[in-house]
Amino acid sequence: MDTMTRLRLLPWSDPEGRPCYLASDRDDSPMNRRADQIEALQLSMGTELLGHARALLDDRKADARELRFLANRLCEALRDALRVAESRGRRLAVHDEDGDAP
Repeated sequence: MDTMTRLRLLPWSDPEGRPCYLASDRDDSPMNRRADQIEALQLSMGTELLGHARALLDDRKADARELRFLANRLCEALRDALRVAESRGRRLAVHDEDGDAP
């Protein structure tokens, strides 16, 4: 297995927007637990935003500024959700290759 598959994609980027990775041999390390918490928060916020989005889209009085703001927040939430999915998918693939997954 190459080194890249052993790295966990973290749910945040560096100040320049590049992805951050964690090399750890323990799923319960403090940094892994923190990343799990951030991922859960990001997904929860995305779910809440989706509810607000539906309400705003149903409001015929919503103006372009409000809709543009909504579109930007939805893009951020989608980016976060895709990063979580990519990170979790990579970890599943590693477990499958090691024979650790059911």
